[in-house]
Amino acid sequence: MSNLNKNILIILTGSIACYKTCSVISALHQKGYQIKTVLSPSSLQFIGAATIEGLTGNAPITDMYAKGSIMDHINLNRWADLVLVAPATANYINKIAAGIGDDLLTTLFLSHDFKKPFVIAPAMNTKMYLHPATQESITKLKSYGIEILETASGVLACGEVGYGKLLDPQLIVAEVEKRISQPSSLTKPMTEDKAMSKKVLITSGGTTEPIDDIRSITNTSTGKTAAYLANQLTEAGIQVHFLYAKSSVRPSLAAEMTNFTTYADFNEKLVGLLQRYQFDTVIQLAAVSDYSIARQPGKLSSEPEEIQLSLKKNEKLINRIKALNPRTKLIGFKLTSSATEKVIEEKVKKLFSEANCDYVVQNDWSDIQNNKRMFKFFDPTLKFEEISSVEHLSYKIFKTITETL
Repeated sequence: MSNLNKNILIILTGSIACYKTCSVISALHQKGYQIKTVLSPSSLQFIGAATIEGLTGNAPITDMYAKGSIMDHINLNRWADLVLVAPATANYINKIAAGIGDDLLTTLFLSHDFKKPFVIAPAMNTKMYLHPATQESITKLKSYGIEILETASGVLACGEVGYGKLLDPQLIVAEVEKRISQPSSLTKPMTEDKAMSKKVLITSGGTTEPIDDIRSITNTSTGKTAAYLANQLTEAGIQVHFLYAKSSVRPSLAAEMTNFTTYADFNEKLVGLLQRYQFDTVIQLAAVSDYSIARQPGKLSSEPEEIQLSLKKNEKLINRIKALNPRTKLIGFKLTSSATEKVIEEKVKKLFSEANCDYVVQNDWSDIQNNKRMFKFFDPTLKFEEISSVEHLSYKIFKTITETL
């Protein structure tokens, strides 16, 4: 494969050794690699953004909140075939080892997918390098499989002689080229291993019940929440099967998908999937019609002032899930409308008792109308956690899926 098809992300932290990284960037760029850079505010005190843009042809990324950069901590990791941090200060190394993600540079490490090489070239004063905190952090990062390019011994910027000097640029280039063509040796975190072993069914959207050949009744469910959850869980490595209404929003990330239209269609597809697969978790978000209609043949006339529709009560399909997959963890959703705390508790309690849910997520139509994404996450004792965003809800569900009941 040509170097032109290899992407390298280079992160620069605040050190006088930034000037050496310019030589690394120049050499890799001349070899045909595609280079993008992320610079910390402190690194800009040592080297200018114009220099980096001149060497790579791409403006460096310096502000994670700049327009168009909000998702850079995810998109850059997807783009890169290898990530190089050079120079890496003691501050940066200790922060990422502690799991801190308070800026773009550290968040890039936390969102790294452990499928590609992540190479760190330290640069600091000898005492900082040999400090027990730094050495402990380096040991921890190595245990993850992170590549640490050991520092050279030489004259440091402070005038002292010792370890902490950034490895010579030509050696860094050689190490990068050696690693970019090899599979990553990174160790997946335990939570990721758990996630990749999980198979989850998410149901989404509202059923549509035909009145005649032309008309139908349905509900306001868009499927946006379910699609968001599917994207987030897939991104985390979970195997997601998405059972969705044809009119609802679909996830953008890869997932197995099956669609439905009517209550009867949803029932058939749901039962078929539950019989075919043993899901670890089912997230029942679909807004299933409580009633079906005695469908009229052809098209009803629009002449009468009034018409009567015959509605037939439908079985609660969520109650069948545990019967078909007893070992499945079931997360039910209950939408209420301007409900009191007492009514909410009764509705949620009924889901636990009749559907044998393991958890229930409740939200209210009045909040949705006011553009609020408020949820209550109930356990079987009816204790609940208040959640104020879909993002927080997706993380809570992820933790629930990967933990053992």
